[in-house]
Amino acid sequence: MADTNRGNRPLSPHLTIYKPQITSILSILNRITGIAMAFPVILIVIWFLSAAIGPSFFGSVDWFITSWFGLLILVASLWAFWFHFLNGLRHLAWDMIWGLDMSDVNKTGWLVFYLSIIATVLCVAFAAWAGS
Repeated sequence: MADTNRGNRPLSPHLTIYKPQITSILSILNRITGIAMAFPVILIVIWFLSAAIGPSFFGSVDWFITSWFGLLILVASLWAFWFHFLNGLRHLAWDMIWGLDMSDVNKTGWLVFYLSIIATVLCVAFAAWAGS
């Protein structure tokens, strides 16, 4: 009745037997970026609230946001925005039954990844140019 070998059998399917593919990686990244974009929103809200609270609190929060770590968070958030936005457009194209062949899926996946990097670099360059 009871299977004595049940505890000795491997779990299947297990993530270690799968080769990561662009489709699975982008799907996971899309979910992560969607969730992760909530944190910079909270940071920016705290920044606005600190301006209302007073100059000393605003100075502390502004120091953090304009530090290298704060700017890194903002740039990473900008990339997350562009990636999530462009991947959303890709999903809309799929909803219209466009680009569903595996070759198109792979090409548009890489396109989304590279365009998100390019858009982030362009936004940072524009912000640096406009701020000078």
